[in-house]
Amino acid sequence: MYRSRLKGSLDEHILAYLSSMDEDTSLLHYDIAGSEAHSIMLYEQGLISKDELARILEALESAKNISADELRSMKERYEDVHETLEAYVISKAGMDAGGKMHTARSRNDQVTLDLRMKVRDDITVVEYAILDLIDALLARARECIDAVMPMYTHLQHAQIGSFSHYLLAYTDMLFRDVDRLESCYARVNLSPLGSSAIGGTSLPVNRERVASLLGFNGIVENSIDATSSRDFLLEFCSSLCITMLDLSRMAEDLVLWSSSEFNYIELPDELASTSSVMPQKKNPCPLELMRARASTVLGLLTAIMGIVRSLPSGYNRDLQEGKRIALDVSKIAYDSLLIMKAIISDLRVKRDSMLDAAEKSYAIALDVAEQLVQRGIAFRVAHRLVGALVAYAHEHSMTLRDLGIDEVRVALDRLDEKGSLVEFISSILKDADPASSLSRRISRGSANPSEQKRMIDAREERSREYRARISVREERLKDALASLQESVGRFIKHVEQ
Repeated sequence: MYRSRLKGSLDEHILAYLSSMDEDTSLLHYDIAGSEAHSIMLYEQGLISKDELARILEALESAKNISADELRSMKERYEDVHETLEAYVISKAGMDAGGKMHTARSRNDQVTLDLRMKVRDDITVVEYAILDLIDALLARARECIDAVMPMYTHLQHAQIGSFSHYLLAYTDMLFRDVDRLESCYARVNLSPLGSSAIGGTSLPVNRERVASLLGFNGIVENSIDATSSRDFLLEFCSSLCITMLDLSRMAEDLVLWSSSEFNYIELPDELASTSSVMPQKKNPCPLELMRARASTVLGLLTAIMGIVRSLPSGYNRDLQEGKRIALDVSKIAYDSLLIMKAIISDLRVKRDSMLDAAEKSYAIALDVAEQLVQRGIAFRVAHRLVGALVAYAHEHSMTLRDLGIDEVRVALDRLDEKGSLVEFISSILKDADPASSLSRRISRGSANPSEQKRMIDAREERSREYRARISVREERLKDALASLQESVGRFIKHVEQ
């Protein structure tokens, strides 16, 4: 339909190579809304008549009934959803009316418009999915404040903590993911329409009016920037990539902790797979795939950045590939969030196994050293003393609590430490259990149970505040699009009368 200069039809193999119709099925709704807003603006600016507008809008409303299968079948004739929709409108409204719909716009600003509308909707959907996961983490955290376990650095026992404390760490990471998407939304929610191919138009368009009709907060002002920049897609994909990395790290922990060696958690049967040959197997396959798909998203982010990196200014067809990538990244992230929420909500926490590991661990060593510091001993000295105790206990297959006064004396004699500290250290070790370790923590954000409760309360309120903000934003957009639909209905009624 666009081949005004070129002779004949596009070669069928080239058409298939150029076509984005498979991805464009998800953009039809946005292309219709954008075309309706643009057409109303053309009428208000005196560029088309009221009757022509009504006929265009009637055809566009009819296009909403095109099925995904019908749309995909049209890829044998058209390159993308934009050409398909325009051809459909012309077939319904006639060339004298439908042929005017594309006045003062290009596919360049049109495709960017559709992508921005799609991405802003996806941001909202993903934000809610993240908050749903956060709420699941908070609910389990509240249940698991007293679920004592070792915490790890370098995959070695580091300090005594709780499963609640662990879950809250990922809650805070996910809140930052929502922050990034909120910030991204503000830059996405700007209209590029009216920029034409690259340099604007000599026709009297009202870009701000179109932006308002479609619920945008404003316009991307520079026409080159509006049609050829994809930094909003890079930012969106980058934000989701960070979310996937958070999920992947969590998945790695849960895979390890569900193993027989750790035995800290167990996935419900409906969220696990089994072996084709080993009947005893209960494999955490959804979590393993989540790790892999985080790598997939990382690769897709690299791909879209590579596409943009090598382009000159202005629209280039390379940018079409960015559409496919952004849609794939969005779907992977959303699906992964749903899966992780289901796992967190239903996994079994094996408190006894966690506590047993904590009680046998030397992770209480720092707490012992800090009690010595409270007596006035320099931390580096306390570090050396407790290190000697751990070395002796390890050599004799004992825990620190197993060390009696005689063992403490022998361990400290190795350091030429005499009498005065032996009884004091022995009394510390006698009471050095995981629960008392946690109760002594006083720093903000620590694993102390009272601090856990405070953080859970604060984060539950924070989640409600995020939801309220997103809801306000969502309602504003719904109101704008509902108003657009009312306007469309009024103009169509003009034809019927």
